[in-house]
Amino acid sequence: MEITIKIDKRSKQAKAFYEYLKTLPFVELEETRYNKDTEKAIKEAKSGKATKTTLEDFRKELYS
Repeated sequence: MEITIKIDKRSKQAKAFYEYLKTLPFVELEETRYNKDTEKAIKEAKSGKATKTTLEDFRKELYS
């Protein structure tokens, strides 16, 4: 059984709890650097699936 816990590490108590969790042998921690959409975009860019665009074209698409 897996459980997902989200911890906001900005408080002193949360940091202490997080450090405690890291010491447990049955706990596996996954940390992402960015949100899911950004991680997906990074993977696509690295694999070559992303399409290149110019800044002008991007702005046109964004504001249309």
